[in-house]
Amino acid sequence: MLGPFPVIVIVVVLYNLTLFGGAAAGQHDMSAILGQSFTIRMFSGDGWKVTLGDLFVCLSLILLFVEVLKATRSNRREILNHALSMLTFTGALAEFLVLKGFATSVFFLITAMCLFDVVAGYTISIITAKRDMTLQGGEYHPCGRE
Repeated sequence: MLGPFPVIVIVVVLYNLTLFGGAAAGQHDMSAILGQSFTIRMFSGDGWKVTLGDLFVCLSLILLFVEVLKATRSNRREILNHALSMLTFTGALAEFLVLKGFATSVFFLITAMCLFDVVAGYTISIITAKRDMTLQGGEYHPCGRE
């Protein structure tokens, strides 16, 4: 359905568009952009203040979950997905360290989720491949015993 495309890159692209779109509109402080909020009235009568930064983190978590689900498949397309996920992480890390406007807690969390995507993807793929090998009659001992 989603192919080898790492969906977590969507949040990185949205953050880039928000940053550069805000700069084009004259707003150069990304913290101020991320702090823009709206309030949702709860049934209790309380107001839940949600910021743009909160929405970025929430969307990142949802997409990270999708990526972890995709990692359970072991085919050639997923190997390409792992490579593209690694490129997404290195790109996000470079932006965080080098570019102005990316050194925010929100983008740090997005970058950390990109790293988790890479690590989880490789780990889950290895475990799945070992399980598949065991089901096909290969020798695999999870504790290293023979």
